[in-house]
Amino acid sequence: MPRFRTVRRVRHSASDMFALVADMESYPQFVPLCTALRVRKRETREDGVEIAVAEMEVGYKAIRERFTTRVTLDRAKHEILVEYIDGPFAYLKNRWRFTDAGEKLCAVEFFIDYEFRSRTLGALMGAMFDNAFRKFSEAFEQRADRVYGVA
Repeated sequence: MPRFRTVRRVRHSASDMFALVADMESYPQFVPLCTALRVRKRETREDGVEIAVAEMEVGYKAIRERFTTRVTLDRAKHEILVEYIDGPFAYLKNRWRFTDAGEKLCAVEFFIDYEFRSRTLGALMGAMFDNAFRKFSEAFEQRADRVYGVA
């Protein structure tokens, strides 16, 4: 049951970082192990919260896996919740929180908890996933610097 949590302080606003993480279609350009991402459905509830169903393909060398998640984007709370629907995991929970920490500064909290359904796949991809998840926050921060400029 790998679990990872980190909080990073970045030189961008919570709104900018939320928008960057919410831009799921761009993930293949910079997210470790992400080879493709397709948003299959989007809807906005009356309270302004957006719900998306996304299919992500991850891979390394000859190994490729796809999984589907429900992504809840709560712009007012600067929070993104990712819930597992289907794929190679027994379960996957992922949460992003963005908290303003001054002018053009915010704290980015990234949390993920997952387990592969197959022990064999877990053995093959587990170390790669652990390493990639540890690099996620850094990848998003570097992307923010490219998109919004370095403060």
